Amino acid sequence: MISFAAAAIAVIAVEVGTEGRAAEPAEPQFAQVGVAFLHKHCLQCHSGEQPKADVLLQGVRDDATIINQRKLLEHVLEMVESGAMPPEKRPRPSADELASFVKSVRAVFERADRNVKPDPGRVTMRRLNRVEYRNTVRDLIGVDFDPTEDFPSDDIGHGFDNIGDVLTLSPVLMERYMAAAESIVQRAITPNPPPSPKRHLSTRYSEPASANVPMEGSFRVLATDGKSPVETGPINTPYQWEEDGQYIFRARVFAKSSGGSPLQVAFLVTGANLPQPASDDEAAKLSGSVIRPMRILKTFEIKADKPESAEVLEVTVPAMPGRHRMAVAIVKPAEGQAPAKLYVEYLALEGPLDTRPASHRRLLACSPGKPKNEQTREVLTRFLQHAYRRPSTSEELDRLVALVESTESSGATWEAAVQLAIQAVLCSPKFLFRVELDDRPTSPDARPLDEYQLASRLSYFLWSTMPDDELLALAAKKQLTANLESQVRRMLQDPKSQSLVQNFALQWLQLKRLETFSPDAKLFPQFNEPLRAAMRKETELFFDSIVRQDRSILDLIDADYTFLNEPLARHYGITDTNGTLAGQKPAMPGGQPIRGDRFVQVNLSGGQRGGLLTQASVLTVTSNPTRTSPVKRGRWVLEQILGTPPPPPPPNVPELVESEQAALTGSLRQRMEQHRSNPSCANCHARMDPIGFAFENYDAIGRFRTKDGEFPIDPAGQLPDGRSFQGPEELKTILKEKQDLFSRCLTEKLLTYALGRGLENYDKPAVDRITLALANNDYKFSTLVVEIAKSDPFRLRRGAAETKK
Repeated sequence: MISFAAAAIAVIAVEVGTEGRAAEPAEPQFAQVGVAFLHKHCLQCHSGEQPKADVLLQGVRDDATIINQRKLLEHVLEMVESGAMPPEKRPRPSADELASFVKSVRAVFERADRNVKPDPGRVTMRRLNRVEYRNTVRDLIGVDFDPTEDFPSDDIGHGFDNIGDVLTLSPVLMERYMAAAESIVQRAITPNPPPSPKRHLSTRYSEPASANVPMEGSFRVLATDGKSPVETGPINTPYQWEEDGQYIFRARVFAKSSGGSPLQVAFLVTGANLPQPASDDEAAKLSGSVIRPMRILKTFEIKADKPESAEVLEVTVPAMPGRHRMAVAIVKPAEGQAPAKLYVEYLALEGPLDTRPASHRRLLACSPGKPKNEQTREVLTRFLQHAYRRPSTSEELDRLVALVESTESSGATWEAAVQLAIQAVLCSPKFLFRVELDDRPTSPDARPLDEYQLASRLSYFLWSTMPDDELLALAAKKQLTANLESQVRRMLQDPKSQSLVQNFALQWLQLKRLETFSPDAKLFPQFNEPLRAAMRKETELFFDSIVRQDRSILDLIDADYTFLNEPLARHYGITDTNGTLAGQKPAMPGGQPIRGDRFVQVNLSGGQRGGLLTQASVLTVTSNPTRTSPVKRGRWVLEQILGTPPPPPPPNVPELVESEQAALTGSLRQRMEQHRSNPSCANCHARMDPIGFAFENYDAIGRFRTKDGEFPIDPAGQLPDGRSFQGPEELKTILKEKQDLFSRCLTEKLLTYALGRGLENYDKPAVDRITLALANNDYKFSTLVVEIAKSDPFRLRRGAAETKK
């Protein structure tokens, strides 16, 4: 077998770089460069029977051992590149030594990745989590309640609650599914709909209102020669309408006219955004103060001229947006005719005429006139395609049709029988799980998902719900893959992509903990539920703006804007939309005061705020109830921003003393420097603490301060790689310059979320391609999502057999 080194030499000899460049010089060989580096800088501590930190490197000597211990060597690269290793007391490698070592190891990885057989991995058949279930039921059925309120919480894996390996199905949850399915179909379908509601209003109480409404018996009088709206009308009353409901409006009237022509009356509907509103000329023909905009539904000639013969007029009010009031108006008599009077006894509205829920009408819609069996098949075929996220098989459809027929034969109505069939579907594993059927379940070969499976992966990735009609239509025509990028961009602009904020961003940033975080009420009396909600809302709106405006992901680290309402702005000491700090003169004119609970975009300057790291939500969940925690804040940055988490703390390390007496002995920074004198803690704290102390100007609930008790705060620090900073603004600048680390970290987090599984070594090539595309496209958020959707792990699959490496 040809060795990795020999294969690499052959490739280098013939390969030409991208864009027509000549082949680059051969990479440094690990057997010479890498081994020498390990002997000089590492093996003194990491060899023998008891290597430091259980990291044994003495057996790493060639390409094969690097590949076999890839995870270990990747950790070594993280440590040496960050400057955490070698320790401070050991001689530091020169920049050239370090670069050659890193390049020699990465060259081995790259050669292995270039030659290895592609492996998209396997995703465990995933149960819908609570959010996905709720959203899918909403879009599939159209119910307006939360059927998951009493579901048990979903387990977390790799930081997210949509990981297939941990989404188990307990007997308790199965019981909840069955109960939820019954409740859902009872709300969605009404086999015996109630009669249409009827509303009756005496015109004495219609508008325009007055203490002296002109009445004649039970009839209200309108006159064309009146002087006020009370006398001339039109009379009207508001109603509550179902958006798609049809109604009948009635009024009992008679008229007196001394002219030769009968009096004419118009029935009007008024409201904002009405379709086809009446023109100015049409409105001018009506008597009185006509409410605009309005639409004339019908005009009548009144024949009755006394109360005994009063006639009931009615008009059908079709479904239309913007309906608010119904009105009765007199049409002005022709010029020269004598004034006329209209007498109106009541206004009545009946409807909606179809009292079945909208979900009932939509779910059971079918072609009229067909035999009942064919109507059943039409309804269930359509429903199953959406519920199973693919076309149903003939066997699946036949079983449900047989269930409907047997239920009908026992005396139930057709509607009740179909209701039962839909309930059965909602309890099916094919609905509750994201099933990706495979005709080659043991084949190790990578092959594309079918178009319906790809549609489901896309929709649950970006929307946390089932595919919409456009995705299913493209899948049916086998055109989704060809239109993948345009569909991803469409889906990102859809309001349903808000799920990326709620379900990805808040879990990535670990902000779910904000819901239960309870700062000490005596130390932080300012913290309350509205402030907690505002903290979370700021982060949601900020991340959403990155998605909607397709900004650079680097803006997540630092940005010149945020979103605040009055309570949070006051918490930050910001007074207007230009970010002016309390007690300071405005740096820019035109800033508007921030008032009330409504959030507005606020421009930032000066570096005190900007980006996720200085938002109160993040600063609060990385604190303790009584004080800040530089360790938690530093660890959070290493884990969630740089993707270089420190190892767990060693056992039996004593906690920092928290007494009031201890707080008088020095600042938190001074006390922690004494606390971390334990040599086994020093290396990790050297990575975490400087980052955490950079944010010490923000207290445990994110307020800016300059002192820790009686001691001035020192936010300066130095990273293990030797770079120093004077505070959070300079640290954020350094972190933005580590764009490779951040883009890789965010890529790995979002790819994990998209796939519903943890990443493995065979996913590294995909991560590399995505991060390279990000760097080449200004780190745009849409590039990250598009490249994930186009990646092999997302689009491909393989069978259960492991691909050999």
